[in-house]
Amino acid sequence: MSGEGELLATYLHCRSADFLRALRRHRESSDATDQDRSVRSALDMRCAARRIGGALHTFRPLTDHAWADPLRTELAWLSGMLAREHAYADRLERLLEALQRMGSSTALPAARGDGPSGRAPAGPDAPATAPPRESALGIARAGALLERQLTLARTRAHSAALQALGSSRFHAVADAVALLASDAPVAPGDPVPHAALAERRLGEAVAALPLGRAARPYNSEAVHEGQDTPWHQVRLLLRLHRYAQEVTGGDPAGLGTLAEASRTLDRHRDAAEAAAAAAAAARTARIAPATAYALGVLHSEQRHQVEAARFAFQRQWRRATEAVR
Repeated sequence: MSGEGELLATYLHCRSADFLRALRRHRESSDATDQDRSVRSALDMRCAARRIGGALHTFRPLTDHAWADPLRTELAWLSGMLAREHAYADRLERLLEALQRMGSSTALPAARGDGPSGRAPAGPDAPATAPPRESALGIARAGALLERQLTLARTRAHSAALQALGSSRFHAVADAVALLASDAPVAPGDPVPHAALAERRLGEAVAALPLGRAARPYNSEAVHEGQDTPWHQVRLLLRLHRYAQEVTGGDPAGLGTLAEASRTLDRHRDAAEAAAAAAAAARTARIAPATAYALGVLHSEQRHQVEAARFAFQRQWRRATEAVR
């Protein structure tokens, strides 16, 4: 195999070793009931699985498809399974912190835009309709409702993850990764053109985003959920591009810029999902108007966090593209 062809094999060997080390730590911490270490190990496993899967996707022409495609599918399943519990925990923490900020004032602020329940104010100049005591009670009840719903979801995700990690399906994935750590069935070839294709696809997806509108603060582009999908797609393509650059030995400064942009789009995704959770809670039957109002304001606040992430990303992207001209 040529030196260029060895880049992909070496990368897969290293990431597979990362996965196996994290798996060993996870088993040791589970036996010792060290929950913090167990969580960190699961996240490390997920990180390695995503990188292996991303490399197999981008550099698919250099792999044995009969081997690589099923493994990529199984790694995506595992990564998603390991992500859910952590995502629910982070979402709850994010929403409770936002409610705490809201509760620091004497009354609920006016919601900007329509709330998810239809009972929040319709515009940025609408006054808070509840007196301070009722507002505080609505915020407290909204927090309790979100805590019940998201804690239940997190508990179910935790149980599902434990069941998955003990399943024959997971053991088959771990065995395949263990083999990959020593023998990656990669064909000779130059990975650079495939990395360039990943970069081009990312550029095309970013070009389709309304970056000009996102460059204007408080543009209301992100108030509603309908425009989220293209941004989520860019987030996935950016991650694939970043992993491809890791394979081909991208410039460390450039990788740092890509990582920063990825974190911004992660915040975009997190805020969008938190807003959706607030909207779902607001649709709970027979909740008090003050509770629904608090959830409406919370939904609006998270959607404006989505807008802020888009504003930050367009600035990062413009700086990155100007730097390479």
